Amino acid sequence: MATTKPGERKLQILQTLATMLEQPKGEKITTAALAAKIEVSEAALYRHFASKAQMFEGLIDFIETSVFGLVNQITEQQEKGLHQAQAIALMLLNFAERNPGMTRVMIGDALVNEDERLQLRMNQFVDRIELALKQALRIAASQGEANEAEAALRANILTSFVLGRWQRFAKSRFQHKPGDDAAQQIALMLV
Repeated sequence: MATTKPGERKLQILQTLATMLEQPKGEKITTAALAAKIEVSEAALYRHFASKAQMFEGLIDFIETSVFGLVNQITEQQEKGLHQAQAIALMLLNFAERNPGMTRVMIGDALVNEDERLQLRMNQFVDRIELALKQALRIAASQGEANEAEAALRANILTSFVLGRWQRFAKSRFQHKPGDDAAQQIALMLV
């Protein structure tokens, strides 16, 4: 067996976990099944992660780093607040489409039988998304493109729309793509 560099096995475990979450049946993932998929012992998994919850935390770290890194890029590149809000919402839908296993984590589906703090962390993730959208809409209001009083309402509507698209994608076994017709629908919400 080839030796792996430090960090490679950890990444392999997280990638395999994400791939297993893409399976349409959505069965509970055990450390035994994960270890078998990677062809290592369960003890080898626990050399890299203290618990399965810590493995999910690794996936959540990836999600947060990726999504909020992209949000920051959007806000730096787009001057207009409405363009920021639309770009953020579309990015969130595209991220889910490219990462089906992660979508199950983002909607909490994969976390049902796991440590409660993981779901709380994903709830905070969604709150941060809504806050980013609200900020973009406040910028739009300061630019005369939106109503300041409606910024929080529209941010909540956009967040709910994104969450609904993620849910439908996961529940349809990844058949209903989250980005289908989304640009036009988001534009309608921002009018």
